[in-house]
Amino acid sequence: MRRKVTLAVCTLNQWALDFEGNLSRILQSIEEAKEAGATYRSGPELEICGYSCEDHFYESDTLLHSWEVLLEIITSPLSRNIIIDVGMPVMHKNVTYNCRVVCFDGKIILIRPKMMLCDDGNYRESRWFTAWTKEREVEDYYLPRMVSAETNQKVVPFGDAVIATLDTCIGYEICEELWNPKSTHIDMALDGVELIFNSSGSYMELRKAYVAVDLVAAASGKSGGCYLFSNLRGCDGQRVYFNGCSCIAVNGGIVSRGSQYSVKQVEVVTATIDLEEIRTYRNSLRSRCVVASKSPSYHRVNVDFTMSCDDQGSLDALDWSLPVYRSVAWKFHTPEEEIALGPACWLWDYLRRSGQGGFFLPLSGGVDSSSSACIVYSMCVMLLDAIQKGDPQVLDDVRRVVGDQEFTPISPRDLCCRLFVTCYMATQNSSAETKMRAAALAQQIGSYHLSIGFDSAVTAVMGIFTMATGLVPRFASQDGSPRESLALQNVQARLRMVLSYLFAQLMLWVRGRPGGLLVLGSANVDESLRGYLTKYDCSSADINPIGGISKADLRSFLQYAAKAFKLPILVDILSAPPTAELEPLGKDGAITQTDERDMGMTYAELGRFGRLRKQNHCGPYSMFCKLAFEWRDSCTPQQVAQKVKHFYRCYAINRHKQTVLTPSYHAETYSPDDNRFDLRPFLYNVKWSWQFRAIDQQVLRKENDLSMSGPGFRKPILL
Repeated sequence: MRRKVTLAVCTLNQWALDFEGNLSRILQSIEEAKEAGATYRSGPELEICGYSCEDHFYESDTLLHSWEVLLEIITSPLSRNIIIDVGMPVMHKNVTYNCRVVCFDGKIILIRPKMMLCDDGNYRESRWFTAWTKEREVEDYYLPRMVSAETNQKVVPFGDAVIATLDTCIGYEICEELWNPKSTHIDMALDGVELIFNSSGSYMELRKAYVAVDLVAAASGKSGGCYLFSNLRGCDGQRVYFNGCSCIAVNGGIVSRGSQYSVKQVEVVTATIDLEEIRTYRNSLRSRCVVASKSPSYHRVNVDFTMSCDDQGSLDALDWSLPVYRSVAWKFHTPEEEIALGPACWLWDYLRRSGQGGFFLPLSGGVDSSSSACIVYSMCVMLLDAIQKGDPQVLDDVRRVVGDQEFTPISPRDLCCRLFVTCYMATQNSSAETKMRAAALAQQIGSYHLSIGFDSAVTAVMGIFTMATGLVPRFASQDGSPRESLALQNVQARLRMVLSYLFAQLMLWVRGRPGGLLVLGSANVDESLRGYLTKYDCSSADINPIGGISKADLRSFLQYAAKAFKLPILVDILSAPPTAELEPLGKDGAITQTDERDMGMTYAELGRFGRLRKQNHCGPYSMFCKLAFEWRDSCTPQQVAQKVKHFYRCYAINRHKQTVLTPSYHAETYSPDDNRFDLRPFLYNVKWSWQFRAIDQQVLRKENDLSMSGPGFRKPILL
């Protein structure tokens, strides 16, 4: 009997509105799928136009060009003798839907619209699309005339239907439909659908890769069947990084998978599935069979095609010669590996697509800027590995970026020297230790490094102020007021930004190369949340690889990088106290300013505040209530109240800074990125009078409870 089918799911590094490039990658994936013997190919969500088109989805051009690309796919000889589904926006009755378009041998056989949209995190799908709500209903879709002319079809089925071939049945979910608690894969499986394809645009967050994998495995396990998951990869024009991990699961086990982080633009994952295994597994689930016997039916679109192997000659011999799946163990990356790999891939996508010649980074010798530098070095490691494995596209892109068609890197340091310029920017407040650490790290990773002093620029700017006002501001250590001291610090910080862009624009000119450099930022997610940065200082950059990563995770990453990349100077960097070095040094050049003392809170406390504010949706009062219990062994209620109030005052005062944060790699669920992820006002009443009064009343009640418990006894606080 015919029972084995080979199926392909694809990971593609698409780019919003890059219709030509997206078409090329789709066709390449179809070709590779056919070469692997697949009779079905599925790709990621909205792969034709790119997922992150956003308000371009309102434009008729986006719809038009998507149909033009689809027509190129349908008419390509590569699309013969294989069923393919591709993702694109489709307007039906003046409503735009996020769709899968299923094609076979020059015909469109089904347009399946998305039924559950995603509107949390970085997603805003209902802004552009409408969910299809007619369950198990199909309508006629009138094709554009240019498509009809090629396919000889006027109408095709549009709606919630499945595909019936001569040997199996195929159904569809699109991204969020798998995550939704009322997923339709159960209903389809009960109606005899054996292969369920999910096309996704799922982005990474630290420590979250297992979520999609567990959902895919569970979708195939609870009711049996084969669940096939295709996902995007890379930066397609936004802050997120789509993390690949396309995979195939059968009866609860992952049988084939793709990589999570890679610079490869097209990756095809295949598996040969024994349909009889699915049928036997399902039949053994007796309670499932009872429910399935009375399950309502889906509309079936019949296709005269056999997906299993051809029965010419000795069918059984040919069928049994095909390999059969085996479950594979999924090894997840550690958070440190995710930081090393994800932002590195994101940076490479941004660099090669921006038309620039590399990166420029103000390297201070501290944890944050060193983390940005190490991520660039990790990018170079990944690029070299791909080149040595024979990836012609990566080598071509590298040569184009560096402007040398003969260049072939022989080491990560060799590549880093071409792509990366670092600069230590010193004033009289900078220490010899940080200068030494910056130079040592630059030497170990191979970046083109400069060390400059700009006291003369600071003096010139302050001279203008003194000339205009007749006053000379002083630092706090020189008996100046806090606002004088802060202004003097901000001048230094902002001049670093000005110098960064000057050097970024001209350093390739200095080195005899065309083009410019992208300025990298190095403000972490905690400092952005607290507002512990100067608006338009050197945290202002073109892109920031660590803007969505906490200080604690960056420290762990550097510990990992010190060993993985053999960078011993990172040990010294980790042991040094974090400092902005904007205030005068003490005796013998000793550092007098530290970040945690300036902030009035530790990085550990700040990370907890951030997670409660965003992940747990806490305002000041509910945050206090949670922390009063959580920190009861180390802090009194009054101390907790003071910490919470201080955080919210600082947050409110500095909230405006988050509206101009450098576009950052999204990695953390408590990111304060105002531009997309964290939509809140930027003008607050910083007194929080009602909220803080509620906290004070709660503190008073807790203190009364403690006093009534008697001396020497601390009553547990139950909130």
